[in-house]
Amino acid sequence: MPPPHGVAVAPATALPCLDLAACKEPRRRPVYAGNIFPTHRGPPLEEDKVRIIDRRFDSKNKSAVNRQRFMRRFKQQIRRAVSDAIQGRSIRDLDNGEKISIPTRDLSEPHFQHGRGGEWEQVFPGNDQFSGGDLINRPMGGGAGGSGSGKASNEGEGEDDFVFQLSREEFLDVFFDDLALPNLVRTQLARITDYKTQRAGFTSDGVPANINVVRSMRGALGRRLAVGSPYNSRLRELHKELEALLKEQDEDSDEVRALREEMGKLRAKIERIPFIDSFDLRYNNRIKVPRPTTQAVMFCVMDVSGSMDEEKKATAKRFFMLLYLFLNRSYEHIEVVFIRHHTVAKEVDEDEFFHSRESGGTVVSSALNLMRDVIHQRYAGGEWNIYGAQASDGDNWDNDSPICREVLGEGILPWCQYFAYIEITPGEPQNLWREYEKLQGAHANFALQRIEEPADIYPVFRELFKKNLA
Repeated sequence: MPPPHGVAVAPATALPCLDLAACKEPRRRPVYAGNIFPTHRGPPLEEDKVRIIDRRFDSKNKSAVNRQRFMRRFKQQIRRAVSDAIQGRSIRDLDNGEKISIPTRDLSEPHFQHGRGGEWEQVFPGNDQFSGGDLINRPMGGGAGGSGSGKASNEGEGEDDFVFQLSREEFLDVFFDDLALPNLVRTQLARITDYKTQRAGFTSDGVPANINVVRSMRGALGRRLAVGSPYNSRLRELHKELEALLKEQDEDSDEVRALREEMGKLRAKIERIPFIDSFDLRYNNRIKVPRPTTQAVMFCVMDVSGSMDEEKKATAKRFFMLLYLFLNRSYEHIEVVFIRHHTVAKEVDEDEFFHSRESGGTVVSSALNLMRDVIHQRYAGGEWNIYGAQASDGDNWDNDSPICREVLGEGILPWCQYFAYIEITPGEPQNLWREYEKLQGAHANFALQRIEEPADIYPVFRELFKKNLA
């Protein structure tokens, strides 16, 4: 039995030789093709002993452990850097890593050293400047926390920030940590391509549960006809000879008996052909293929009135990014429609959606009416999977909230696969929340959640993940 891959076996008594055919001394053990170089340069090994050489290659990621230790140690700095990076990213840009920097001051380590203050004694060998009783001026450098000599500088840090690249997986891990996603959901969302199983013809290997009876019987019939064809042809010839011979000779003649004996042997050979053989078995073959291209549209609706500060907008952006990441796993083509509103709603691009300074009062129904109109104009053909995400602090004109409930319940939810509303406020629920609560019982595709921090976002999608990631 040959040795496993990557292991070379040196013969015990034979001398090492590059040309296997030129070795004069017979070898007592086989030499495998992988062992063409000398593996033993010392004294001959004892009889029936072998030397095992491990030639497995080192891992390509030899520093992976050190990298993980570094990321655990500076987790807070990395999280701050990722949080800053998210502010400048598009919600569609989640398939790349991120180059982040950590200030040099955060990489410093505590250490012990002599303080620069107080009184202390020191022997100066080779003194040629001072005499006993002379006073020496104190150094003009920093305090005990400094490591260099001289005066402090106001020109900035002496070293550049430490910059390194986060991979896509590492970036998503930090992003998911902020959202408190369960591990199973992280694994499912981080996957880029999803596959499905479909039929792909037949195969000669498989499990009994996948056997195809019709195809197997058809193959067995063809094999029996092919194997028995020469015997059947010869049998027909002998039958004609026998009929002609019986017209001239008796039944008990030697020639008739010889023909009948040969015909009996042929029939026995035909009967010995197996009815079905393992070679005939065919099994249904199934392969994994990428899911067919499907398309979805994601509506991002955000309140930009004066009460929505930058911190609330940043939380809303994480909410939209998580929904987009979920949709990106299920659909290959996704369109995103951004609708911002105060008293008037309008469709904008992503940069204006998050960074425009336009503000005003709050009339939420203007955004819902615009979303309904866009659905009917561009996405009502039945070819699109429609998802909606609305973020607001819940502050709305009182007479407008019942209108919002009517527009959402009758004009939007019947068209949507899923619609999620988050109210970003630490206070009591607002009037818009109370109106939306009336829709939950009648619409299973509607979810609403009050959010105070990014970790509260995931419960909005919990039911959606539970249905689609199972």
